[in-house]
Amino acid sequence: MNQDEKPAVDSPSDEMKKSEPRINLRRIIKELAVFLRHRLSLEDDNADPADTIEYIKKGVEFKGTNIWILIFAILIASIGLNMNSAAVIIGAMLISPLMGPIMGLGMGVGTNDFALIKKAAKNLGIMVGISVITSTIYFFLTPLSDAQSELLARTTPTIWDVMIALFGGLAGIVAGSRREKSNAIPGVAIATALMPPLCTAGYGIATGNLAYFAGAFYLFTINSVFISLSTIIIVRFLRYPTKSFVDTIREKRVKRWIAIIVVLVTLPSFWIAFNLVKKSVFEREAAIFITENCVFDNAQVISKNITSDGEIKRIELALIGQPIPEETINLLKNKIKQNTRLQDAELIIRQGAIGEKGLDMETVQLMNQNMKSGIIEDLYKRNEEVLQSKDEQIRILENEIYRFRSRELPVTDISAELKAQHEGIQEFTLMRNPVVSMDSLRVDTITFAYVQFKKRPSQSEKERLENWLKARTKSEKLKLVIQVN
Repeated sequence: MNQDEKPAVDSPSDEMKKSEPRINLRRIIKELAVFLRHRLSLEDDNADPADTIEYIKKGVEFKGTNIWILIFAILIASIGLNMNSAAVIIGAMLISPLMGPIMGLGMGVGTNDFALIKKAAKNLGIMVGISVITSTIYFFLTPLSDAQSELLARTTPTIWDVMIALFGGLAGIVAGSRREKSNAIPGVAIATALMPPLCTAGYGIATGNLAYFAGAFYLFTINSVFISLSTIIIVRFLRYPTKSFVDTIREKRVKRWIAIIVVLVTLPSFWIAFNLVKKSVFEREAAIFITENCVFDNAQVISKNITSDGEIKRIELALIGQPIPEETINLLKNKIKQNTRLQDAELIIRQGAIGEKGLDMETVQLMNQNMKSGIIEDLYKRNEEVLQSKDEQIRILENEIYRFRSRELPVTDISAELKAQHEGIQEFTLMRNPVVSMDSLRVDTITFAYVQFKKRPSQSEKERLENWLKARTKSEKLKLVIQVN
């Protein structure tokens, strides 16, 4: 470097230019933080903590009216599960008073109010006992004992149920802590589904299915624990006043037990969710494998059964048509082993060749087991035009039969009635026949009545007889022919 040359020094203007982007970015972040803090604040419309605590304490009360409301709600929910009616179940959840003690339990822990904890826990236990007993009695007496889809949905809780209970509980306590109360708490009761699990637990007892009872009661435990945990979180976040007389050692012990309970309740749901996802992935991959690889020239897959039960994974196919070679079957098995999501699955192919002896019995039995609604629906769609044609033919034939029968007349009954009214009648017949007008060649139907008297009747008697026959046969066009013996 030349001695006369001086090292380049940034001018003040250059330094300002370099610092401007950094200053602007900080300002934007600061303004954004202020905006979000203002928008997401829970302080603006927050009710007085004492009012919120009193509001939740009222919901903890459980006697008299609340007991009967709970019993009726449990019966409604049980009927809804029995009938597989989501609307009825939702209605039962709206009138259920179960949310009160659960939120009261969380409020008691959050404010160190052990009197409230004891009261809420006691009332919650009584509610659960009454609910399970009521639903058990109902399902023991009802003639409908099949487990419907709404009921089965409450037997396998997963981590998603944990998240629903957590976020639902947060929404419930936030809404309950506002000055203006909203309908969020009934919505939480619907979303977390507190009633149906207890009803399902009663169903498990009534039918002797302990797996249903355990799964349903575990789901209710998840909902209760995480709704209470949500209440604790919001109460502590809003800095509700706590009981000052509680010693720190006891408070730490309570917090430790809360953490243990949360972990113990959550862990099984992770395992169930993992197995559920694993099963769903296997079934999807198996269906894709069948669609892409099991297409044959002279044979067709008529039914498939995909099984994933723990370590047992099986893909069963029933084929009809020409038997596929053993080499093709081995090739399919090798493709399954190469698929990382299907490599543990066993491929079973049952073939039913159409020959002089027909299908083998094993294939027929599998067809009877696995030909469910999908195949039946496909067959219906393929033959829809034929069915519609047959329905039309049946309708036409029914109309013809009705028209033919309408032409028949109860001659015997009418003859007996005539004999009672006219002693001089010796013979009688009645029929409907077509009559052609020779002028216009128009065809019409006329009722003919032939009557033979012992002696000639009077004109008034003939008119009375004709009017009676018209009324009796409901025929305005009646031709009366009278003959005297």
